[in-house]
Amino acid sequence: MKKYGWFALLTALMLLMSLAAQAEILPPHGEGQIGLQAVVLCEELTLRHEPRAASQALATLQYGDLPIVIHQENGWAYCVLGDSEDSPAGWLNADYIAVDPAWYRTEVQTPVYAWSGTDALKVALLDKDETLPILKQDGPWLLVSLRGAAGWILMPTEKK
Repeated sequence: MKKYGWFALLTALMLLMSLAAQAEILPPHGEGQIGLQAVVLCEELTLRHEPRAASQALATLQYGDLPIVIHQENGWAYCVLGDSEDSPAGWLNADYIAVDPAWYRTEVQTPVYAWSGTDALKVALLDKDETLPILKQDGPWLLVSLRGAAGWILMPTEKK
């Protein structure tokens, strides 16, 4: 009887390990030649002439755009939108960007949960090769950006 108990336990553990997401964690890019890469987290974000909401709009960025942050002050980030001399530059509200995040790239279809627990509601199912910015890590769970929202992914377990 003990032999079958261990077999059942081993089978259950293998099943649980196969349910965990498979992925590659990409580290932050770090300081570039100009500044730190950021990613826009909301659907649209306005690049402004001065660090205030009423300032002149210079450009509109979309979710996933990658501005380069030169410096930050008082909740605003001074950014450039490219690496040429004539690239637009201005201020973005820092609440809506992630500066130099790590990235999560799926290797298989991956469930995304409303909170950090497999008993939580599933809010998305990511396809293979999707890459999302990581907003936070809490134990084996990652909070990732999902086009203006966020969700939790169970980090893959180490294969031995």
